[in-house]
Amino acid sequence: MSPRKANIERLATFSDGVFAVIITIMVLDLRPPEHPTFASLLPLWPTALSYLVSYLFIAIVWTNHHHLLRFADESTPRLIWINFAHLFTVSLVPFATAWVASTRIAAVPVFLYAAVFVLVELAYLQFEHHALTQAEVEEISPRTRRLAWIRSLVALGLFLTAMFVSFEFPRCSFALVCCAVLLYLVPEPPVPPGESTDSVSLKTV
Repeated sequence: MSPRKANIERLATFSDGVFAVIITIMVLDLRPPEHPTFASLLPLWPTALSYLVSYLFIAIVWTNHHHLLRFADESTPRLIWINFAHLFTVSLVPFATAWVASTRIAAVPVFLYAAVFVLVELAYLQFEHHALTQAEVEEISPRTRRLAWIRSLVALGLFLTAMFVSFEFPRCSFALVCCAVLLYLVPEPPVPPGESTDSVSLKTV
C-alpha cells in the first residue's frame, strides 16, 4: 500500500471510530419507562422518532463519507481539517436529539436540531467539494458532479427552511429534516439516462 493510501486509511479509520462513539452516546441517552406496561411506552414516541431519524442520519452521513473518501488520493492538511469540522458538527446530533425527544418536538429544540443539520450540511459541502476535486473524470463524470452539488444545495435549502418554520410549525420542520436526510439515502446521485456508467467507476480505499 502506498503512503498516500495509508494516510487515507488512517483518516477513514479515525472517522469510523468517531461515528461509532457518536452512535454510542446517542444510545446511552435512551431511558426505559418507569412502569412495566405497554401504556408507559406510548409517551416515549418522540424519543423513538427522533432517535430513529438521527440514527438514520448518522448512518447516511457515514455511508456518504465512506463513498467520498474513495476519490481522495492524499490525506492533505486541508482534507484533515475539513474532516474534523465535519465530524464535530455530526457530534452535536446526540445533544440535539435528546433535547427534541425530552421536549416532545417543541419549537426551540427543533430549531436547534435543524440548525445542527445546517452545520453538518455546510461542512459536508466542503468535504464533498474537496474530495471530488481529487477525482478523475473517468471516476465520476462532470454531470454527476453537478448533480451531487445540486443535491447538496437542495438539502441545505430544506434544512434552512426547517429552521425558519420551526417556531410556528415544529412538526412540519421535523418532517422537512427527514425529507432532506432521505436525499442522501443513495451516496451517489443516479446517473441520468443516456450517460454511460463506465465513467463513474469507483476506487476502493
